[in-house]
Amino acid sequence: MDKPIENDEISLKELMLKLKEWYFYLLSQWKIIIVAFIIGAILGVAYSFVKKPIYSATLSFALEDEKGGGIGGALGLASSFGLDLGGSGGGIFTGSNLTELFKSRAMVEKTLLSPVNIDGKQVSLAEMYIQDYEWRKKWDNNPKLSSIQFLPNANRKLFTRTQDSILGIMYFDLSRDKLFVGQKDKKVSIFNIEISDINEQFAKYFCEALAKQVSDFYIDTKSKKARTNMAILERQVDSIRGELNGSITGVAVANDNTFNLNPAMNVRRTPSARRQVDVQANTAILTELVKQSELAKVTLRKETPLIQIIDRPILPLAKERFGKTKGILLGGFLAGFLALFYLIFKRIITLFFQ
Repeated sequence: MDKPIENDEISLKELMLKLKEWYFYLLSQWKIIIVAFIIGAILGVAYSFVKKPIYSATLSFALEDEKGGGIGGALGLASSFGLDLGGSGGGIFTGSNLTELFKSRAMVEKTLLSPVNIDGKQVSLAEMYIQDYEWRKKWDNNPKLSSIQFLPNANRKLFTRTQDSILGIMYFDLSRDKLFVGQKDKKVSIFNIEISDINEQFAKYFCEALAKQVSDFYIDTKSKKARTNMAILERQVDSIRGELNGSITGVAVANDNTFNLNPAMNVRRTPSARRQVDVQANTAILTELVKQSELAKVTLRKETPLIQIIDRPILPLAKERFGKTKGILLGGFLAGFLALFYLIFKRIITLFFQ
């Protein structure tokens, strides 16, 4: 005789009975859940007193519209003489590349080494950051760390491995969840820098110093070619002007030597004629170099600066505080959820070993 096949499927009725059983079980443990909620609420309120408020500093800026303008023809004329005045550079400083530049480690670390005046004393933003988060209290028992200082405008190349590590920690802390750079609307070329911190002054100073560092970096990088060409042209102008002055003097000397010379003695007039040709050639060269030098100055002014500040952070800054009501709700519900999870887990373990 065949044995009946066991059916492992559960019917809807059995499922409802199981759910009802679990419901009454958890309902019977209401005291534990309520106590957990109260304890969580108390801890949430305590946390709201301990948690420091977060200040947000926002700086908005506009990008310069890179257009050829009225000097496009002049730049073309300059290029025909083999001179590159630097008018086509700077493509890396646009769009999302610019936002990444603001969040780059080099820019953030240079900003942290910027000087600020606190209570009449000049310190770096890095030292300000260390004081705010009370790192030195943790370093007192470590001789290797207790003597470390981050002086304003210090030479980054001379830093030790330990200093590099500390600056790296600051950078990752700031760039990960405290620094935001981006456009609120993709249709407009206005960017915002936002920095959040427990210290209101640090947030303001860091936001402004970061914008300055990036602006200076742009000037030194994007306009480097234009400045180099302008310097070369200025040296050439000075050199040709010296040659021209020498040629003019030479013409005068040669004329003095041939004063009242017999008109039949033409060979004696050759030095004067040569000097006159030098004067004419140097005059033409100097005229063209002066033009190109002025074009180089116009190009340099055109490319500087990239960033136009619109709004700066003004004290008092916007403040976000962890409120008592929020602490009660979050703490209570989190503790209540953990209590439910514990009761369910305990029930499952009990049924499994029965």
